[in-house]
Amino acid sequence: MTEGLHWEALRPGGLRFVYGNGQHPPGLDSFLLASLPGLRPGLRVCDLGCGTGLLGLLLLQRQPDLRVTGLDIQPEAVRLGRLAAAENQLEDRLVFRLEDLRETSLPAGRFDLAICNPPYFPPSAGPPPKGEARRTARTEAACALEDVCRTAGRLLRWGGALCLVHKPERLTDLLCALRENGLEPKRLRLVSPRWDRAPSLLLAEARRGGRPGLRVEPPLILENPDGSPSAELSRIYFREEAPP
Repeated sequence: MTEGLHWEALRPGGLRFVYGNGQHPPGLDSFLLASLPGLRPGLRVCDLGCGTGLLGLLLLQRQPDLRVTGLDIQPEAVRLGRLAAAENQLEDRLVFRLEDLRETSLPAGRFDLAICNPPYFPPSAGPPPKGEARRTARTEAACALEDVCRTAGRLLRWGGALCLVHKPERLTDLLCALRENGLEPKRLRLVSPRWDRAPSLLLAEARRGGRPGLRVEPPLILENPDGSPSAELSRIYFREEAPP
C-alpha cells in the first residue's frame, strides 16, 4: 500500500526516506540531532522511538558502515521504516522492531550509541495534536523523558553515548533524568534561529558511566543576518558539495 506516502531524498542521489499523511512530518530537529554524534565504522546504534527511520538513514548517509536498530510502538511507522530500508537496500544495516521501548527485549549493553528525538511536551501541555501518530510523536502520552533515559542506560555499553534533541525549557528535566539513569551529561549545544534570538532547541550528549564535566559548545546558528541558511545548516542538510 503506497497511497498517501511521501518519498524524499536526503541529498541528490542519496538515501530516500518516507512518511505518511497521518504522521508527524520530518523536521529540522532530526537533521540537527543526526549531526551531533561522532561516527566511526562498525558502531552499533539504537534509535529509540524511531518513527519511519529518518534518523537512522541520516546517520547511514554520513557513515555507511553502521548497524542501526530502530524501536517504535507504532505498527505503521515500523512498516514504513522497513519499506525505506528495502528501498535503499539497507536491510542488513537498518533493522526495525515493533516494540515499546519501555519494555524492549533487546539485551543490556548491546549498543555503542543510542539516539532519540523524544516527545517534547507533557500530555497536559495544551491541546494534543490530532491523530494518534502525531500525538505519540509530540507528547509524552506513551513515553516520557525518564523512560528514554532509563532504556538508554540499560542498552548502552559502559562508555556508550546517548544523543538527544529537546526544548531548552526542559533542560533541567533532561539533566536530572540522565544522571538518575547512570548517564553523565558531557556535551550541550543550544540552537538559535539567529544570533540575536533565544535558543529554540538543544542538543545533548551523555555517556554511560562518564565522569562529571559538561562541555557547553558554541551555539548552532541557523540563519545568517540576511536570512539565508548558515554554512553549518547547509552542511547538515547535505547542501554543500563534497570537497574534490
